[in-house]
Amino acid sequence: VHPVESGGGLVQAGGSLRLTCAASGRTFSTYAWGWFRQAPGKEREFVAAISWGSNTDYADSVKGRFTISRDNAKNTVYLQMDSLKPEDTAVYYCAVAPVFGRRREYEYNEWGQGTQVTVSS
Repeated sequence: VHPVESGGGLVQAGGSLRLTCAASGRTFSTYAWGWFRQAPGKEREFVAAISWGSNTDYADSVKGRFTISRDNAKNTVYLQMDSLKPEDTAVYYCAVAPVFGRRREYEYNEWGQGTQVTVSS
């Protein structure tokens, strides 16, 4: 499974963006998917995850503002980001895990190249 992210860009604080992660592979629907982000000078951190059955998990910093979803028919995972803050500025990565409920980088097997999100104040 090979994830490819898109949808990043520049937005003002309070605005919204939707990130898309498109993946190839016939077993897309059986994996759990996650979004991570890495801000300049910081370690990559967990943002959200979704199971094959659409159970979800969110970092406290984005809970209530971000929504992760998936469309198995389109082999696509989305991250809807609302009420964006300058501290959300980062490169956002999509990744695949064999099991849902994982929040650590090493628990994810395949990674996309990332997409830049910049939130201006």
